[in-house]
Amino acid sequence: MDAANLEITFEQLPYQLTQQGFPNYSGPMESELNSLEEKINQFVRLCQQLRSENIQLRQQLASAASENKHLSEKINAAAGRLEALLTQLPGNEE
Repeated sequence: MDAANLEITFEQLPYQLTQQGFPNYSGPMESELNSLEEKINQFVRLCQQLRSENIQLRQQLASAASENKHLSEKINAAAGRLEALLTQLPGNEE
C-alpha cells in the first residue's frame, strides 16, 4: 500500500470503536487516570519546590562569590602592606 492509498483509507474509515457505542473510558481507566493525575500533581509540586530551591542556591552562590571576592581583595591588600613593612625592616636591602 502506498502513502496515497493509506491516506484515503484513514479518511474513509471513521473511528469504529466510538461508533459501536463503547463508552469513552471505563471504571478501571478512571482509577488509572486519577492515579496519573495525582502523580502529575506530585511532579508539579516537586518541580516548584526544586525551582524555589534552585533560586535560593543561586542566591547563596552569588553571595558566596561576592564574599570570596571581598576576602581575596582583603588578602591582596594585606599582602601588599606586609611586603611594604618587610622592605622597611633594617637589614632587608634588596
